[in-house]
Amino acid sequence: MSNKRNVTFIGLGTMGYPMAGHLSKSSLVNLRVFNRTMEKALKWNEEFDGEVVASLEEAVSGADVVITCTGRDEDMMEIFFADDGLYPHLKEGAIFIDHTTTSFKLAKHLNESLQEKNIAFIDAPVSGGEAGAVNGILRVMAG
Repeated sequence: MSNKRNVTFIGLGTMGYPMAGHLSKSSLVNLRVFNRTMEKALKWNEEFDGEVVASLEEAVSGADVVITCTGRDEDMMEIFFADDGLYPHLKEGAIFIDHTTTSFKLAKHLNESLQEKNIAFIDAPVSGGEAGAVNGILRVMAG
């Protein structure tokens, strides 16, 4: 039996791309990545190990941990609650970590929605910029 966790990373932008890259080097995870732009996900996969998936449903189905790193509140709302969003497919008892710098209102809404499915929510914006992400020296503020 494997002790590896099934981890999904969503959002391969300026910060998420290198963050997911660092995570891919861990021997403790089976990593899936999703990005709304498939070309960016495929480019990431040329540099790093992980399974690139084409839909949010495929990305989060069976994931023990889901990590998001998007640009704005609107991006998170779309990824989370849209008709083809991830919310209905999240595994009960999973952990959801959001590295997006979102508003308090959205973080509260995500937390309340996730509680309905017995999913732990960690609001965890990061500080350190692109250089910090590339060099693996970000500061995470978790709440």
